[in-house]
Amino acid sequence: MKNRNVTAVPAEYLRSVNEELQGTIQEVSYEVSNYIHLSRQLVTDRNIDISEAGRETVKGDSIWKKCNVYLPAGYDPNDTAVSYNVLYLLHGVGGDHYEWLSSNGKVDGRFMICNLFDNLIANGDIDPLIIVFPNGRSAHDWMDTSFTSEGTNMLGFYYFDYELRYDLIPFIESKYKTYANITDASPEGILYNRKHRAIAGLSMGGMQALNLTLGGYRYDSTRFTGTKSIWNNGLDNTVLASGMLDLFSYVGAFSNAPTSSDGNVLGASLASCDHKLQLLYMTCGDADGVAIGSYAKSIEGLLEQARNHLGYGHYYQILIKDGFHDFNVWNNGAYNYSRLIFGNSDEYLSDVVQKTL
Repeated sequence: MKNRNVTAVPAEYLRSVNEELQGTIQEVSYEVSNYIHLSRQLVTDRNIDISEAGRETVKGDSIWKKCNVYLPAGYDPNDTAVSYNVLYLLHGVGGDHYEWLSSNGKVDGRFMICNLFDNLIANGDIDPLIIVFPNGRSAHDWMDTSFTSEGTNMLGFYYFDYELRYDLIPFIESKYKTYANITDASPEGILYNRKHRAIAGLSMGGMQALNLTLGGYRYDSTRFTGTKSIWNNGLDNTVLASGMLDLFSYVGAFSNAPTSSDGNVLGASLASCDHKLQLLYMTCGDADGVAIGSYAKSIEGLLEQARNHLGYGHYYQILIKDGFHDFNVWNNGAYNYSRLIFGNSDEYLSDVVQKTL
C-alpha cells in the first residue's frame, strides 16, 4: 500500500517524458447493440424491462462507434504474462472521445493528459494501466455534439450504462490484456473484476459516473415527459438507473453536471447495493459557476445514507481554490484520483477526506 496524499499536480508532470517511457493512443471502432434510436426507443439485444429502462425497448441493427485507448509504454499484445487495470474517463456535454486529449491541449507536442499518465507511471506513482476515452452519447447520432434538450444525442448520455456494460467493456476486455474479464459472471469473478476497473468523468461525464454507476436518475426532454424542468433547461428526471457497482469499485466525479442526482438519492442507491464502493472521489472548483451547486447537492446526505458502503478514508471531497469549469480542475482530478484507485491509498483518516487545494 502506498501513501497518496491529495496534492496539486506537479508542473513537471504535464511535460513529456523520454520517448521510451511514452504511452500511445489508439482510436478503435467497436460494435454497439444497446443505444437510443431516432424514435427515442432503447435498442437492445438484451432482455431489459420497460420499467427499468423508462421507455420502450426494441430490437434493431447495431451501430459502430469509436473510442480512444491509452496504452502504457511497453504494452506488448503478445506478452501473456502481463495484465492491466482499466480506467474509463468520460467527457463533457459538448465534447467527445477526444475531449480529454485535444481540448486539454498539448505540452512538448504531446497531449497533456498523456504526459500526466506517462509521468505517473514512470515515477512509480501508479502501476501501468489502460485508459479508455469513450464517446458517452449512446445514441444513433453519437457524433452530434450539440446541446439540444430534445435531441436523441442528449438522451444518449443517460443510457450510456447499457452500452458500457454490454458493448464497450466486453470489447475492451476481449481486445486488450486486462485483469478483468466480464465473461466471468461468477460471484468470485464479479468481486475480482470490479477491483480492476475504475470510472470517472468531467462535467456531464461526472454526472454519468455518479448517476449511472451509483444509481441516480435518468433524464429526458420535458417535451416528452410532460413535466417541468427544475433547471429550466428542458430536462427532467424519469427513472432511476440500476447502477453499475457490480462492474466498478472506484468512482470519480470532476465538476459533476447539474443533472447529477442529490446525495440522498445516490447514497440510498449505494446502500441498497450488494457491493461496497472502495473509493468515491468528488472534486470541483470553488469558483465554478456551472457545477459548484450540483457538486454540493450530490455530496449532501450521501454519506449518511450510504455509511456502511463507504470505507474509512474512501470518500474524498476536494475543492480547488479559485478553480473554474476547466481542465485545471479536471487534470487535478485525474492526477489525484488515479493515485488512489486500484489499492494505491492508505490515507485512512476519517469517513470523509475534505481538502481545499
